[in-house]
Amino acid sequence: MSEILLDIKNLHTAVEDKEILKGVNLTVNKGEVHVIMGPNGAGKSTLAYALMNHPKYHTTEGEIVFDGEIINDLRADERAKKGLFLSFQHPEEVAGVTVENFLRTSKVAVTGEPLKIMSFRKALKEKMELLEMDEEYAKRYLNLGFSGGEKKKNEILQMSILQPKLAILDETDSGLDVDAIRIVSKGVSSEANKERAIIIITHHNKILDYLNPDFVHVLVDGKIVKTGDMNLAKEIEANGYEMFKNHMA
Repeated sequence: MSEILLDIKNLHTAVEDKEILKGVNLTVNKGEVHVIMGPNGAGKSTLAYALMNHPKYHTTEGEIVFDGEIINDLRADERAKKGLFLSFQHPEEVAGVTVENFLRTSKVAVTGEPLKIMSFRKALKEKMELLEMDEEYAKRYLNLGFSGGEKKKNEILQMSILQPKLAILDETDSGLDVDAIRIVSKGVSSEANKERAIIIITHHNKILDYLNPDFVHVLVDGKIVKTGDMNLAKEIEANGYEMFKNHMA
């Protein structure tokens, strides 16, 4: 049985008729951690949204194959049920819906199976402790009044509860202080396993100091122009994206 979990083939994506992704190719196997780096406007978040089929992002060419199935025509909720998860760069605040109710409802929606309340609450408490979140957060409205770090922790909490096959983390480390990055990284590391793949989208490698990615990809002007390991991330940290200027529009 193939270990390939995600296979992106010549993906072109447009937003309001402007082409952002211009032929992305990427293969992600089960158990791998991939990092996508690139300058502002390169198309990193567009790739994340395209994978989840955000309605504003239109795939105009290419294929997205997930777990052996072409998912181009699947809605976002259908992709979530297949095992895709996206953590948002700027999580929404939702008044009137508690964190616990949101997570429980999401879990049922994704799995299609009823939950045992006490077992769910026990698991939720354990996950929150790992992320150093006070259990009172479960009773608060989703992200309402949360700091940037609290919102990002809450996104990782969602991932840990939903247990996706592929987690796409969009700028999870942006705006976080050193302690928050450490805690979020610990949460991400705890969810890595041989069946789950993780794609981390970032500008810099603060979060990579705590993780050990298998591959680092550089996305410039809508294409992946170079792939390497952590040494590539360190090279970018030292020299920026100047070395890729010939690929920039």
